[in-house]
Amino acid sequence: MEYSGGQVIKERVAMSFAVIQMVSQSDVQANLVSARRLLEQAAEGGARLAVLPENFVAMGRRDVANIGRAEAHGHGPILPWLKLAARDLKLWIVAGTLPLPPDERPDGKVTACSLLIDEHGEQVARYDKLHLFDVDVADNRGRYRESDDYAHGNNVVVADTPVGRVGLTVCYDLRFPELYTALREAGAELITAPSAFTAVTGAAHWDILIRARAIETQCYVLAAAQGGVHPGPRETYGHAAIVDPWGRVLAEQAQG
Repeated sequence: MEYSGGQVIKERVAMSFAVIQMVSQSDVQANLVSARRLLEQAAEGGARLAVLPENFVAMGRRDVANIGRAEAHGHGPILPWLKLAARDLKLWIVAGTLPLPPDERPDGKVTACSLLIDEHGEQVARYDKLHLFDVDVADNRGRYRESDDYAHGNNVVVADTPVGRVGLTVCYDLRFPELYTALREAGAELITAPSAFTAVTGAAHWDILIRARAIETQCYVLAAAQGGVHPGPRETYGHAAIVDPWGRVLAEQAQG
């Protein structure tokens, strides 16, 4: 199934950053082609750092552990693709999430891993999603259990970039303000939140959450998103946004 849609939104504050919205499908290679096109748009627009959404690699697949193991053993396409894109475009990339095995994990699970790649293609930081989405939602899927496939992370991660000191979070983390407080205490000035909110939960809470996290931490929140219909079936809310420390939405993309 081919990827369709995708948007880049960008805001210039001293130095430029961008958040990307996608409608990822189950075909990894097609998603990577689309993500590359959107990263090129971000770089051409002057961004120094771009944030891809959660699950940019694939949506609607149950073989995430196999994808992750291939990457860990050097046989997958994703990590080489990321490093090449960063080098080619001279762009820092927050790689949404991709499934990677944590060290010494006997049960075969992977983590929802957000990587920070610098403009030379080097991995600067890795954050493994702390809070897994194990929730029942009143939509056409109903039951979400990330813990069936994923293990939770354990660490708070902050790293220096050309656009400021960046704290890394993912999607459902937005509902846990203590993580954001810890990032601020660790010196974060910008916080990334690559996400794939459901259409139902996004309509109810997305705007409130990203603005609240910005206000309480006095950080910029860079909220990349999935926005559209995916295999599964699953529908995501979209509305990728950049929020300033006053809680103002500086830029936002609707669904699609």
